[in-house]
Amino acid sequence: MSTSSVEPSFSQSPPLWRDLRFLRAVGQVIFLAIVFFFLSWFITNTQQGLKRAGLTLGFDFLEQPSSFQIDEGLTAQPHLRTDSFLHAFEVGFINTLRVIFIGLVLTTILGLIMGVARLSTNWLIQHIAIVYVEIMQNTPLLVQLIFLYIGVLLTLPSVREAVVLPGPVYLSVRGLATPALVPTDKVATWLVVVLIAVGVGIVVWRVRRRAWLQTGQPTYGAELGTAIVVIAAIAAWLVLTPFVVSLPRTVGPRYAENEGWILSPEFAAVLFGLVLYTGAFVAEIVRAGIQAVPIGQWEAARAQGFSHFQTLRLIVLPQALRVMIPPLTNQYLNLIKNSSLGAAVGYSEIFGVGKTIQLQSGASVQVIIIVMITYLALDLFAALIMNIVNTRFQLKTR
Repeated sequence: MSTSSVEPSFSQSPPLWRDLRFLRAVGQVIFLAIVFFFLSWFITNTQQGLKRAGLTLGFDFLEQPSSFQIDEGLTAQPHLRTDSFLHAFEVGFINTLRVIFIGLVLTTILGLIMGVARLSTNWLIQHIAIVYVEIMQNTPLLVQLIFLYIGVLLTLPSVREAVVLPGPVYLSVRGLATPALVPTDKVATWLVVVLIAVGVGIVVWRVRRRAWLQTGQPTYGAELGTAIVVIAAIAAWLVLTPFVVSLPRTVGPRYAENEGWILSPEFAAVLFGLVLYTGAFVAEIVRAGIQAVPIGQWEAARAQGFSHFQTLRLIVLPQALRVMIPPLTNQYLNLIKNSSLGAAVGYSEIFGVGKTIQLQSGASVQVIIIVMITYLALDLFAALIMNIVNTRFQLKTR
């Protein structure tokens, strides 16, 4: 008697209602259909609301005169009443970039200093850093901005009674007035000399660094290269005089236009407020990143004769950056978005300018769209740069 066994067949495909790939595809299609439905409903509802109000969803208003002026910018009068709404947006965008770029640099420096100070063995330095971090992290940014603007900057003396600092620099309720440099016809020649000196300094630094790696003896390549650039720049300045110094002077209750460079109290409040607030979070990121480096790295560096500063700069911080960069990206993005709070203290950044344009033109939806797209583009660009940096510092494994 013979028995026959039937071997199961694994070549047949399961029915569609049991195929995970098919079910996932159907789920994604349903999800996209729901998203498309709600977007269509939102756009249609917005168009109908604008139609009932007698408005249109167009951007022709950008070419109309703004009927207001902006005093904050790179020039003495960056935006006049006869300029268009589009020009006002451009000025606001430039003011936003000013705060963001300078703020990111100062925040990184302050956060690094305070993060290292949090781990200092000096009791006073450590507790100063702790108090700073706790105060900044546990009070709202908007409250800090208003206090800094009203409680500090607006309590400074008038222009006629300004505090004179070395420079001369004048500090008053109108801002910080410093000497300005007016370029002459020889500025191009001076820049060429400086660029050549920078190239020579880089070559010297690379040659001396190669010698340091080969011999192990200090060659001071960075110091020597920097000295070459500085000496060449100063010598060329004395010979060519590429800039003429323009000192600020007072005219009644204000400073004279186009003379000197003035840091307005509104710009100072936004800049220092963002730096102090975001710097506290960056300090904690730096502290955590340094503590994430194994203690054996410190001990090995001491055994090799490295100083504390050399160990921190050459060994610990490069390794800590692998841990620090992702949370640093979040804080940088927060600083970019928080720059919109400048409107609370009268700073003419793009959100504050957008609010004024909204009142003047009535194009509320269009203004909101422009502001949202601007901040989205800035955040995406910053995230792209930080992702590239993060990739550069990550460990390469096979």
